[in-house]
Amino acid sequence: MLARAGLRAGPSLGLFQRSQQLKRSAWLAQAPHRLNSGLPVNIGVLFVPQQEAWVVERMGKFHRILEPGLNFLIPLLDRIRYVQSLKEIVINVPEQSAVTLDNVTLQIDGVLYLRVMDPYKASYGVEDPEYAVTQLAQTTMRSELGKLSLDRVFRERESLNASIVDAINQASDCWGIRCLRYEIKDIHVPPRVKESMQMQVEAERRKRATVLESEGTRESAINVAEGQKQAQILASEAEKAEQINKAAGEANAMLVKARAKAEAIQLLAAALAQQHGSAAASLSVAEQYVNAFSKLAKDSNTLLLPANTGDVTNMVAQALGIYSTLTKAQAVKTQEEMPTAREDPQPPPTEALKAEESSSS
Repeated sequence: MLARAGLRAGPSLGLFQRSQQLKRSAWLAQAPHRLNSGLPVNIGVLFVPQQEAWVVERMGKFHRILEPGLNFLIPLLDRIRYVQSLKEIVINVPEQSAVTLDNVTLQIDGVLYLRVMDPYKASYGVEDPEYAVTQLAQTTMRSELGKLSLDRVFRERESLNASIVDAINQASDCWGIRCLRYEIKDIHVPPRVKESMQMQVEAERRKRATVLESEGTRESAINVAEGQKQAQILASEAEKAEQINKAAGEANAMLVKARAKAEAIQLLAAALAQQHGSAAASLSVAEQYVNAFSKLAKDSNTLLLPANTGDVTNMVAQALGIYSTLTKAQAVKTQEEMPTAREDPQPPPTEALKAEESSSS
């Protein structure tokens, strides 16, 4: 450290200054050393290691900064006063107490990542750059935590780190040091506050479980209702399709029966038009009439019979009379539908000549 180098380089310092330097050296005892075990001795020819900057004074005044590699100095006149490391430096920020916006005391420690950008400013701009940057980080952390509540401290750690880095860089620019990043390691909460936070977390979890359970019940009821709705729709559509199919089947059956009946009537009419068709029809009507009387007792216990039930001949005659009446009525209707005036076709000339010849003879 610079303080320890100053103790070795300047034994004539005052007692108070030496005691203050000893205190700072003990406070930063665990921090990494930025200096070598001792300042190099000027022997005229020096080899500077990579990533190091040696500050040279000539007769007590700043002369130049040695670059890595081979360098030449004048013995006795030139003196190596500071050795600055240009590597990234990691500094542990000690644990400190800070009060949040909602009056909760926290114990927070962190880690600083620094780099020397200007060896001249780091050597002459501040007495102990690491100590100054560490103190600045602590004060900035306390001021930034005072702007946040306890819950936001845990949620906004990244923004808090960025704010501390910005504040350090604004002040350390004149020291030749740049803060690359700052990380909060641990946040210690008081036991009672921790118990309250645990209770809050448990209550929040119970609330979420209740909400999730209610949402599950609601979704289940909605799914059941949707299922019943779809089932009813499908059942009604199936019933509708069944009725349509049944009606179509009945219609087709009726059409088939009507066509069959029409064909039967046509065949029957053709049969009646043939010779002895009327006699056959009369025989069929008589048989149906007799069969109808034979089935009367099977349908009901109450019967209305004519007086001459036992006279089968009379019954057949009545059936034939009914058929004859219907036949005559149909013939009259057919004649009415035919045209009243109808011209007879004239015989061909050959037939007329033959008739005249026969009459004259």
